[in-house]
Parts: sequence; C-alpha cells; structure tokens
Amino acid sequence: VEFVESGGGLVQAGGSLRLSCTVSGFTFDNIAIGWLRQAPGAEREGVSCISGRDGSTLYGDSVKGRFTISSDNAKNTVYLQMNNLKPEDTAVYYCAVGMVSACIAYDYWGRGTQVTVSS
Repeated sequence: VEFVESGGGLVQAGGSLRLSCTVSGFTFDNIAIGWLRQAPGAEREGVSCISGRDGSTLYGDSVKGRFTISSDNAKNTVYLQMNNLKPEDTAVYYCAVGMVSACIAYDYWGRGTQVTVSS
C-alpha cells in the first residue's frame, strides 16, 4: 500500500491548485478515493470522494462549485482541481482509500500535503 501525494503549496486567494494522489497496492475499480483536510485546531473534514468503479463523486458543501475531483484509472491516480481558493481552504489535505467502491469510509491514509491560501 503506497500513496504519492503532490500539488500542495502556497497560493493567493482566488488562485488555483491541483492535487494528485497516486495509489498502489489496490485494485482501483474496487475502491473509493477521497480527499480530506484538517486545519490547525479543527477536526478533519471531508472534501471530496470518487468511486473507482463508476466515477460517482461527492463534495463537501464548502467546496461545491469550486473543487472538482477526477480519476485516471489507468494511472491509479486521483486529482483534485481547486479553483477560487479562499484562506479558509488552508489545511493539510490527505488522500485516503476506502476498501469499498462507495464513498462511505476510509481505511488507508496518505501523509498529506499542505495547502496555504493567503489573503
């Protein structure tokens, strides 16, 4: 089981970033892959999730209309395109895998990538 997360960084408010998460050790069609985030002093928050089986997606209310999740099954990679970023999006973003293809719960976690949005 391996995660390779990338794409975090520092961006000004209104800017964009794209996070990538490549996973190995899984059958991609049988899992769900999600992005969650945790800001300092806050609880972990679900951002988005995609089913490896049918590509169905879920989004947290705070990111709907600004973030888009997608996957490249051939590359075992999930992307999170984040547009119109706001300072409140600042957090460590974690890629996670659930061992069922529906976005229900997560069993494995990456180490996270920092996203910082300046005002």
